[in-house]
Amino acid sequence: MEDWPRILDEIVAGTERVTDTLSRLTDDDMRAPSALPGWTRGHVGTHIARNADSLWNLLEWARTGVEIPQYPSMEARNADLAAGAGRGAGEIADDVRDASARFAAQARRLPDEAWRHTVRGMAGWQFPAWYVMYMRWREVEAHHVDLAAGYGPADWPEPYVRWALTSTLNDLAASPADGWGELAGFRLTATDADMAADTADLGRSGEAEISGPGRVLLAWLCGRADGEGLAVHPDGPLPTPPPWPHAPSGF
Repeated sequence: MEDWPRILDEIVAGTERVTDTLSRLTDDDMRAPSALPGWTRGHVGTHIARNADSLWNLLEWARTGVEIPQYPSMEARNADLAAGAGRGAGEIADDVRDASARFAAQARRLPDEAWRHTVRGMAGWQFPAWYVMYMRWREVEAHHVDLAAGYGPADWPEPYVRWALTSTLNDLAASPADGWGELAGFRLTATDADMAADTADLGRSGEAEISGPGRVLLAWLCGRADGEGLAVHPDGPLPTPPPWPHAPSGF
């Protein structure tokens, strides 16, 4: 919980990078496909903005104690995306900037005790309000890549890679075994010297392993890269990771 001001600084910096990317795009660029199937860049940019508003709702729930859903419904969420996706690049960039500023202002005014209040996201997972900051950080960095506009996993800041990789591995290991999919039976290991402690055993520890640089491992696990640079032991094709993100653990 005490880390939230540092995480907010990371979110603000990441949002500035997103809006810089959006500002360099033309209106036609925004109507081109993104890296997410079925979504244009306009969909991705609109989602980044509306996600900030949705997480503002969860912080307001924590602040007031009155339950406020992250989104009114999946239908309402999708309708907002469809309504906003066709806008120009400048309008979407301003929307991302303004929505993110509202979220940051909400975080800065939240009383200390509110950060411990339990809230619930759209997926049904429950978590303390401080985790909302990490959710926003993840959304900003992952969806910046999804814009397919020159920003990739190699550009992620080291603090984000360190948190997101550890969180992903821990959450995956803590999830039910029937959710591991093709990763069942593997040990997942980051080989970087400064991330050597990052590992997840998904079943038969030591019999099979997927390893490589933490940044590459994270990008593959979250569906933002094809896994080139990872090693599989024994030799074989890389399995397909399960959907990401996973239910948060460790609270």
